[in-house]
Amino acid sequence: MKFHLLTCILILTFLFASCDSLGNESLSSSKPSGSEALGGSVVEGSLESPPYSPTVTPLETPLGSAKGVPKELESVWEAWSLLNSDHVDRNEFEPDSFEEFAIKGLIDGVDDIHTSYIDPTVLQIEQEDLSGQFEGIGAHVKLREDGAILISSPMDGGPAEAAGIRAGDIVTSVDGESLVGVSLLEAVSMIRGPKGSTVVLGIRHLGDIDVVEISVVRDVIALPSVNLRSAPDAPIAHIRITEFKGDTAQRFEEMLKDQIELGAKGLVLDLRYNPGGYLHQVFEIADILLDKQVILIEERKDGELVWESEDGGIGSELPVVLLVNRYSASGSEIIMGAFQDFGRAPVVGEKTFGKGTVNVFRQLSNGGGLYMSVGRWYTPMRRQIEGKGLEPDYEISSRDPNKADVLQVEKAEELILDMIRNGKTEK
Repeated sequence: MKFHLLTCILILTFLFASCDSLGNESLSSSKPSGSEALGGSVVEGSLESPPYSPTVTPLETPLGSAKGVPKELESVWEAWSLLNSDHVDRNEFEPDSFEEFAIKGLIDGVDDIHTSYIDPTVLQIEQEDLSGQFEGIGAHVKLREDGAILISSPMDGGPAEAAGIRAGDIVTSVDGESLVGVSLLEAVSMIRGPKGSTVVLGIRHLGDIDVVEISVVRDVIALPSVNLRSAPDAPIAHIRITEFKGDTAQRFEEMLKDQIELGAKGLVLDLRYNPGGYLHQVFEIADILLDKQVILIEERKDGELVWESEDGGIGSELPVVLLVNRYSASGSEIIMGAFQDFGRAPVVGEKTFGKGTVNVFRQLSNGGGLYMSVGRWYTPMRRQIEGKGLEPDYEISSRDPNKADVLQVEKAEELILDMIRNGKTEK
């Protein structure tokens, strides 16, 4: 059962009104000898039981509501007004936290796992990462169990590695500001910065007691989403797409073109662990691998949209096998559904995640945003994706991820070789 923020605020309002009725705000600040002043009647070192019976005190003057507040949120406005005018700790309130908790409470009421609030710090980092690059020191970081910021690995050839930062190092401060109690995302936003600028990090190397200061000159750090897993001149190109970022389709087309020129006769397209990303990048990749055909059907409150690929991309005649697993979601499932429905490529692996909602991002005035479901999408043959997932043509899995990887790739290559021998392209 969910305990919503709006309910919590109303309960707080109720309790506040009850407590206010006990002594008309005239309680003494002193404690009687041998007793505790807890709000009830004091009787020689003990309290009567119960100390009081809560009663509701109506407002002497209606609070009114802010202009434009809808009827269903008037009580929320009233609770906010009461807390900020009369609560004993009102001077210690953080206004931003009221705003963010209220937004999250509204989202909880929607009961949709694909609708969420993104705070400004997270939003900035996510937008940078989805662009395919960011400006910073080039290191993977994570939060240790004790709250310390740990360098899990510096990126090869990046500024952090060049400055002497190593895997296992602890970052204790950024430009003299301690990271004690700072969240991982806050630390990341402090460490990142414009190309060419310098950041001074307090670093405690693995096994050392003392902290040293290391200056790192920030640079543009690429976050490649397209990786070649096969040898550069292999007859079967194995290309893995980890996420659909802003430059994914361009990088994929360039890599595929290079492999075809080097003699590749087939493609293993690997979308395992791919959670999705930008939808327009999914469409551009479909354009590369498909003739003109329907990619997906999108249903929204105001009607239906049918999305089609362009005619004849550079890989449209190439034999293809698709790899997916239980973590392949969203855009990965769109490509899989189109491939299966029109027989473009056999699919090897596991049943996919089942994320078939159309989501949009809407900016909010506080710098954060609302990631919101506005529709559902279906495969060209109107198969449902949301909550169901898609079944592969050849299901291969193992409790051992490494074993599953090997078996799935072997099956994909077996199918590709058979298609090449028979001069067949699935369509």
